[in-house]
Amino acid sequence: MKALVLSGGKGTRLRPLTVTCAKQLIPIANKPILGYVLDHITLAGIRTVGVITAPQTGQSVKNYIQDGSNWNLKITYIPQEPLGIAHAVKTAQPFLKQNPFIMCLGDTLTGQEIAPFIKKFKNKKRDALIILKKVKNPQNFGNAQIDKEDNIIKIVEKPKKPISNFAATGICIFSNKIHQAIEQIYPSKRGELEITDAIQTMINMGFTVKADLIHSWWIDTGQKENILAANAQILNEYIIQSDIKGTLTNSTVYGKAKIEQHTKIINSTIQGPCIIGKNVTIDNANIGQYTSIGNNSCIINSNIKNSIIQENTTIKNIKQIENNITEKNQKITQ
Repeated sequence: MKALVLSGGKGTRLRPLTVTCAKQLIPIANKPILGYVLDHITLAGIRTVGVITAPQTGQSVKNYIQDGSNWNLKITYIPQEPLGIAHAVKTAQPFLKQNPFIMCLGDTLTGQEIAPFIKKFKNKKRDALIILKKVKNPQNFGNAQIDKEDNIIKIVEKPKKPISNFAATGICIFSNKIHQAIEQIYPSKRGELEITDAIQTMINMGFTVKADLIHSWWIDTGQKENILAANAQILNEYIIQSDIKGTLTNSTVYGKAKIEQHTKIINSTIQGPCIIGKNVTIDNANIGQYTSIGNNSCIINSNIKNSIIQENTTIKNIKQIENNITEKNQKITQ
């Protein structure tokens, strides 16, 4: 089985953060979102991965993943104009060939491993397995209706009136039958080939299209609030105990904090869970819960809480930064 990771798109909802940076590379707990997706693929035992890239941000994605050796993966980069998820699958067909594959969006995170879904797909010999999550706002996603035997009866893209409370998570496992379905669909009103239309076409063609559910957390990081929620979730889960490799001078750490090497904490208070990267200076500052501070940053005479401070950022004399995400290489002073 192969994997197809979608790391394209325009990221319009996250501008200006995504003007020069792919949304999939925004750091969560100082690690790009895309890194967590590749971790899940590696844990599932998949080694051959196609990565869909966009013209504007493709090089930054390549710079991060490189040859995939950090994940023990063999990577093929597949450039695509952002014309829909089904269009991405169609563009990737020469890479996918006739192999079954798991498709993952590079900007969604879940606390549940994907290996059990792959095992179920293989054992039951399905044509498609669509992973769903019960949500309060299904109208914002692909929205699926299922029967008592987990067959998907109907799936629509962002309906005005939801047909159920199940959202498509962007994790799908397909046989080669998906290519037949994509050939029969047309662009939607927004000019995209929708994967929900392709899945519905599979159903109409009589293929076996089943659903499975994520019972852990799942976050679509397409909006700032969701990115901050994902940051808090990851910090809560991954920082089990304090790990302080930097130096503390007249400073106090409360709760669980990860502080990397060559970082100096001076006359400051750190409240976990939080993570502070390498070669960071924090002087006369308060770092509150659910904060991530990237490498080579400097925080002086400032208070920060529930925020993501990207690398190479200087913040000086700022009374309060809360619920915020900075861009890289920023100077914020007063």
